[in-house]
Amino acid sequence: MESPKLEGTSVLDNVVVVLYEPQNLVNIAGVVRAMKNMGLTRLRLVRPGEFDAWRIGGIAHRTEDVVEKTQIVDTLPEALADAIHVVGTTARARTAHRNYVRPRRLAPELAKKAAQGVVCLLFGREDRGLENEQLDLCHSVAIIPTNPDHPSLNLAQAVLLLAYEIFLALGGGEEELPRGKRSTRFATTEELEETYTALETGLHRIDFFKARRPEAILRTLRTVIGRAEPDIQEAGILRAMGYEMVKALDRALEGGEDRSKKGREEDGGGGVQRPGEDGSE
Repeated sequence: MESPKLEGTSVLDNVVVVLYEPQNLVNIAGVVRAMKNMGLTRLRLVRPGEFDAWRIGGIAHRTEDVVEKTQIVDTLPEALADAIHVVGTTARARTAHRNYVRPRRLAPELAKKAAQGVVCLLFGREDRGLENEQLDLCHSVAIIPTNPDHPSLNLAQAVLLLAYEIFLALGGGEEELPRGKRSTRFATTEELEETYTALETGLHRIDFFKARRPEAILRTLRTVIGRAEPDIQEAGILRAMGYEMVKALDRALEGGEDRSKKGREEDGGGGVQRPGEDGSE
């Protein structure tokens, strides 16, 4: 069975983030922003240490829709009552055996379940995470892989990572990557050949090949440029570089000739006369 794809936001609307006794308003704001980044809009708080919608909105800009819908409840069972699946989170394995899983493997299953009902992602207090009593209410427990020497994550970071995996499992991030405003179609073979010719001519003029085999250098250039798959604008810039090598050298040579000619004219065309050449001392 394939994971359900993002069609509107109906599936993501069934993914609820639950924070158990969050202590810091800034952390709540960070969670709200992470949720908004990944298309999640439903947040439940169990006995938060503080909550101020106006301040949270000031920290997590343009997240008013998430903040306004935030539910505050007194007990964890109340926050999880409508869930068909609850995923707890922890940074370490506990003594009790639980259904531990990595977020990347868990996400496709959560996506399927979210298509059928509410799925809750449960996160604990900043200072000590979830205790066994809270984990007992979870169907599975996600452990986010981190550096073993420093496994603890900020609350918003943990929410973002888990939400990101679910977002991808639901088909998020599959849209075509943006192209630059000045990007154009790919260069044709004919246009690339003109570029290679211009570069070869320019390199010859600056004597680049004097100690190198031209065919080997040009073959490497073809390989590098071909790997880059330049568009016509990029190919044109490379082609212009070859042309400018030739033009710059021509200008330099012309400048040298002009200076030499001017010098000859200033000394009467006969060059500089050395002392004694006219018979005088």
